Amino acid sequence: MNGASRIIHFATDDEKRMKVVELGGAHGLVNMLKAVKDDHTRKEALRALVALSHTDIAVGSLHLAGASSINSYTPDSFEDAKVMGYKSSLLKRFQDLKFDTTS
Repeated sequence: MNGASRIIHFATDDEKRMKVVELGGAHGLVNMLKAVKDDHTRKEALRALVALSHTDIAVGSLHLAGASSINSYTPDSFEDAKVMGYKSSLLKRFQDLKFDTTS
């Protein structure tokens, strides 16, 4: 189980999501997405970002960490609908809360 998977299992409520953000989890996941080469790890990092995005305050931290620019460093994966779903979900959360996603 990688770090992203652990975050998914831990971030089950607002308090825990904020703890992950406070401890640098948002930055770590964004950095992971920027550097990762394999699809499985990319999918887990996106899934963890989506898990954190269920808390509005965490979305602001995700935006500051650079997560709103996921399109620029995560390729579209038409073979894996889950990757596209995670990206869409995350981008929708940024848009719902009026964060710029054009970067």
